[in-house]
Amino acid sequence: MRFIPFVLVFLTSAAAAEAQQAGPGVESVTVTGTHERQMLQSFVQSSAAPARITGKLVRWDQGICPIVKGAPQAFAERIIARLKAVALSVGAPVSSDPKCAPNIQIAVTGKPQTLLDQVLKDKPDMLGYFDNEEQRIRAARMVRSIQAWYMTETVDLRGHRHPDNRRGGGLEIYFRRDMPPIIIPGATDENTTGSRLGDGLRTAFYQVLIVADADKLKDYAAGAPTDYIALLALSWTGGLDICRPLPSIVNLLAAGCEAQSDALTENDLAYLKGLYTMSADRNLRTQQDEIAYQMEKSLKGR
Repeated sequence: MRFIPFVLVFLTSAAAAEAQQAGPGVESVTVTGTHERQMLQSFVQSSAAPARITGKLVRWDQGICPIVKGAPQAFAERIIARLKAVALSVGAPVSSDPKCAPNIQIAVTGKPQTLLDQVLKDKPDMLGYFDNEEQRIRAARMVRSIQAWYMTETVDLRGHRHPDNRRGGGLEIYFRRDMPPIIIPGATDENTTGSRLGDGLRTAFYQVLIVADADKLKDYAAGAPTDYIALLALSWTGGLDICRPLPSIVNLLAAGCEAQSDALTENDLAYLKGLYTMSADRNLRTQQDEIAYQMEKSLKGR
């Protein structure tokens, strides 16, 4: 059974009303003082979270289709406009179909944990890949103001897609035609190149869940939650509780960090551009190097 990809986000009505003042453009960035390659490498390594199955970075390879629920219409339209504007500016695919099936769902609630409990009960696959149920239960806890879960899929050399979960239908292996097959649960067959640098496999977003604690967003500037959500919706960002070595919107919500900006910084945008420019089938180290190189080019205006 295939699940339809989506992203889910929660905000307060109060925050929504304030956020209506923020525009959807992408020009609000913070200029950093240094763009040395070593700093960029450190920024990329602290930001990039690899997928469990392939060990590679994840991005959208099909057009995003956002929808907002539970928010005033004006605010909902601004969130969608902002997310699409950021996506287009960094090279992420955006669906042009007005009737597209939503793969980014944004909602407003004051009870995020209640919703997560319901997700865990009814749609646990939305929480992503885990080795066992105990890990999934621990993961379904709200520990940040805005939090994300990612469900991914592996795409092979021929474009065949396999959801990354432990409940796959299994792989049938026939040793003789007159004997029943041996079924390996959760296994899949994939076409690869066999190269260490690029094996032909890539990881794409399949479904993303983002939850925001409505009561904890009141102290942030109007546009900050929307920009933070855009970052999480377009990239699997790791180390969200660690201060970034360069100005980033991540530092705004990470405890103990200096909040240099309440919007996506030029570093954040350059990282996203690098993510959507890199070779999706290369190994993690090569992908990180490619992103750092693209960031250096973007930040120097070349």
